[in-house]
Amino acid sequence: MDRRSFTQSLSALALASSTSLSNSALQVAHSVVAQPNSVDDSRASRQTARTTVNTPLRLGIIGAGSRGQELVRSFLRVPGVKMTAAADVYPLRFQQLNKVCGYEVAAHADYRALLDRKDLDAIVIATPLGLHAEHVLAALKTNRPIYGEKTMAYTIEDAHKIVAEVAANKQIFQVGHQYRYSPWIRAAMARVQAGEIGDVTHVLAYWNRNNSWRRPVPDASLERLINWRLYNKWSLGLIAELGSHHMDIANWAMNANPIAAQASGSICCYHDGRETDDNVQVVLSYPGGRRMVFTSMTNNAKMGDQLWLYGSKGSLNLTLEDATFFYEPKKVEVAKVAKTGDGREPVVTSASYSPANEMPYRGPGSPVQIKEGEDPTTAATRAFIHCVRTKERPIADEHVGLGSALAVVSANAARVAKHEVAIASV
Repeated sequence: MDRRSFTQSLSALALASSTSLSNSALQVAHSVVAQPNSVDDSRASRQTARTTVNTPLRLGIIGAGSRGQELVRSFLRVPGVKMTAAADVYPLRFQQLNKVCGYEVAAHADYRALLDRKDLDAIVIATPLGLHAEHVLAALKTNRPIYGEKTMAYTIEDAHKIVAEVAANKQIFQVGHQYRYSPWIRAAMARVQAGEIGDVTHVLAYWNRNNSWRRPVPDASLERLINWRLYNKWSLGLIAELGSHHMDIANWAMNANPIAAQASGSICCYHDGRETDDNVQVVLSYPGGRRMVFTSMTNNAKMGDQLWLYGSKGSLNLTLEDATFFYEPKKVEVAKVAKTGDGREPVVTSASYSPANEMPYRGPGSPVQIKEGEDPTTAATRAFIHCVRTKERPIADEHVGLGSALAVVSANAARVAKHEVAIASV
């Protein structure tokens, strides 16, 4: 069954079963890192009427499920934004969306009907990963700015198609790597890039949970619609849904895309018919022998969601709420070789080595201080609206999305093949 048939069949099943940062402050913050977009003058002139918060910016969303609704909540926190239309194959989502918005949003069972509308200024896509490329490529052809959820595409080929289409249309495209917009992560990464912890050689990342990742289903016919993350046809599992965020930060820290991937995984706890693994382990190789290791399990939440960046001068710990630097103590000096009476020089063995430098870091470290914090998703959606209004290039653009997709798709291929997979250079 192809994707269109899948979408149509799900629609039939669903139908059958269903009877505050100011805008000016944002511009200052965003201008530090945003770069001019290459949108042509003619398109810019057509959109001039919608460049201020005083003119409602009308959004359409494809995929109004849990993530889509969370994005809508974030977009509606931005002044001058209105959710105008939505497309989804599960009709009950429209009722939920209307409650989120506080007004009725135009509903479409077919996303192509939404794309045909003339009253939308930008499109948001929050559908299952296996449908990202189909929806993004179709939306780009309408010459409107696109906010597309991560991972950018299910295959590397589709990711490259999206990059090419963005360039051909000279349009704004932002990927939902919201940690690129997190205030404390941005502040911390600026210090890393300035050399505060030396050259980053290793990134260790965790995203552990203690739940099955399964959602309740009111009707068995809706299983793959609601629990799509558990099935290979539409999901790349924990590597894509969780690991993609950390792999993107690793690319950022290394200032490079990975060149090889190794991965493993299994279903060891939740033998409930799922196809995607309930635990995964990934090793990404970067130029210069550098490494990123990601692990995720769903039956033990120890370590939670965090990354450690390691350099020769220190380390950085990043979490969903904060960032903390730690600095390396002085390197242990190797004991001088003592000469014996006969002139020979005995070797110092490990038994003579002090364990003091082998203990974990203690103490609070040096927390990153920021004046104002903001939820990463809200920051990302606010930045997208800013880019639509100003024609600036998003921070998490198609090239950022491609780098993360290369890591995710290759790691999944390595997991399936059970051997290291080389990653072609972009």
